[in-house]
Amino acid sequence: MKGDLASYVCETCGRTHSGLPTDRAFKLPDQVWAIPEGERRERAKWTSDLCQMGDDYFIRSFLPIPFKSREGHFGWGVWVKVSWPVFERYLQIYEQDATAEPKVDGELANHPTAYELPNSVPVILRFGTPSQRPVIEFPPGAAHPLAQEQASGISDARYHEILIAVGALEP
Repeated sequence: MKGDLASYVCETCGRTHSGLPTDRAFKLPDQVWAIPEGERRERAKWTSDLCQMGDDYFIRSFLPIPFKSREGHFGWGVWVKVSWPVFERYLQIYEQDATAEPKVDGELANHPTAYELPNSVPVILRFGTPSQRPVIEFPPGAAHPLAQEQASGISDARYHEILIAVGALEP
């Protein structure tokens, strides 16, 4: 790990935290991140929660993968591509308790390291309170590894494989 096994430096806040990291966040959707840095601000607009690039709209969301042998989960902070009506509705309810809102469809806009995924990964978003990012679920019957791990959880060995894949632990 970058540091020792008792602590790590968070790439988001820059502070040192004890234990191993239990989440990994993407700063931007993959297609926005792929734009050369000098052109990115000209072609896309974003905050830490919302992103627009032309006619493509993205919402920062949370994808929990439960641990099998302990409390809690590993959380992926990923972006979801949504339609304009979904994005517009999210803007309207952004500062409200939206737990009663119907679930909406989207498509995963990041491909987490450590998973072989199809090019297009449909997801379902569930909105929450203003202090929560929308939570990602997978449609019934989704058979890719990320959906399987969300449904069944990950072992400690798999958790360590993920940490190695994202560069938080050395092999």
